[in-house]
Amino acid sequence: MMAVSTASSRKIVVLSGGTAANSLVDVFNCLIEKNNCSLSYVIPISDNGGSSSELIRVFGGPGIGDIRSRLVRLIPPSNAGILHLFNHRLPSSPQAASADFLTLLDLTSPLYLPIPSPQALLIRSILSHLHLEILKRTRSPSSTFNFQSASLGNLFLTGARLFSGSFESAIYLFAIIGGVDESRNAVLPAIVSNFTHHISAGLEDGTVITGQNAISHPSAPTALPESPTAIVHSSTADEPQAPSYPPDVFSHQSIEDATLPGSLPTLRPSFLTASKSHEPPLPSPIHRIWYINPYGQEMQPSPNPNAVSAIRASDAVIYSIGSLYTSLAPILILNGVGEAVERGPRFKVLILNGSLDRETGGYGAVEFVKAVVGCLEESSSRLRGNRSGHSSDDARALLWERGATDVAAVVRKYLTHLIHIDHPTAPAVGREVLASWGVECVRCYGRKGEDGKMRYDEKGLGQALGVILGKRDGKERGERSRRNTITD
Repeated sequence: MMAVSTASSRKIVVLSGGTAANSLVDVFNCLIEKNNCSLSYVIPISDNGGSSSELIRVFGGPGIGDIRSRLVRLIPPSNAGILHLFNHRLPSSPQAASADFLTLLDLTSPLYLPIPSPQALLIRSILSHLHLEILKRTRSPSSTFNFQSASLGNLFLTGARLFSGSFESAIYLFAIIGGVDESRNAVLPAIVSNFTHHISAGLEDGTVITGQNAISHPSAPTALPESPTAIVHSSTADEPQAPSYPPDVFSHQSIEDATLPGSLPTLRPSFLTASKSHEPPLPSPIHRIWYINPYGQEMQPSPNPNAVSAIRASDAVIYSIGSLYTSLAPILILNGVGEAVERGPRFKVLILNGSLDRETGGYGAVEFVKAVVGCLEESSSRLRGNRSGHSSDDARALLWERGATDVAAVVRKYLTHLIHIDHPTAPAVGREVLASWGVECVRCYGRKGEDGKMRYDEKGLGQALGVILGKRDGKERGERSRRNTITD
């Protein structure tokens, strides 16, 4: 029988992206308090949209937007001035944004007023170093840095990384200045690197979409004429096709930036105006996610060893809400992550999204579970050296052709519980199928957001997680709680 850790030694790992999971940080903070435990967030670095895309174009390096947003979310209210500065975005006009940035260098920005002088001067020093690096890379008029809508937190992280030469050091400095208690809340990038890591998605119809921005919320390249052409290429075994790009994408080939010569054209531009709403549906469901080098070839980057160790040493791993294929999958497919989930935590909990998005149109809980388990089994099969003789992609496809007993055994390695909102507009659950796989479903209280989509009630979700982890918050087994109710 597996030994149960004492409350003081409990460790929880949350795998997530940025925006959606940020809404649950208060829930996770309550979980830390009630269970006297520590929590680590593992976050991908493959986002190439928004203001991160301009930093990637000019400096290379990881996509830092999700890391920054989680760090900002963890800054305590007592450091409101620093929270406001790191959360601030420059104006949408490039000229006004550049002028606004310069006020941060000469200390005339009002953002510094509530910040103690030692921290303000340190922040100014890092931003000044970034400015110097920008000037060194300026090739006017063909290539200049665009400050449009830039996040100051992203600018600071990049400046700190360039100054120290270490992404982890930059995260540490950000956390220290912001007052984030890393002994209770650690933020770990899924990959530790000073290089950019992109992903591709293979659809069931053979289409391949390159770059996270094009997969989740496609947009036209910034500063180029808008084009309705999708940034995709498609190829099938029967009819290979050449990549199809918007014609204006190739204008970036003449610009000298951090992108290696010969890189895929779709990975070069900035996408500062990426939209996360009203995206057109994908032409076909996503079959698989993989990492690519700048030339479009599949690669297998090494995961952050601290993230893998945290998962292996944890009592519980939580797959949080967010984009299934562009937030969770880039973590789950990394070598060693599947094995760490299988051998480490006792509780493996999927918090099912309350609504569907471009990546998961038509999905129910069963499809979410298949995607999560498939990614983790692909990771594990590579670590096992593919002793079966099948490729990792084939091994994942063959998983669901096994007998019911074998499928249940594989699912149970990576998932023990599923939390969901029971509402007609939320994804269907399929309890019978999940029960046959050994997954326990926990229905949670929900509410409608302003956009009409269902959201988790914080108290109800916290109770559901507490029940799974064994902390019942004073309630006896069988006593009715809000996790078993819903509201319109």
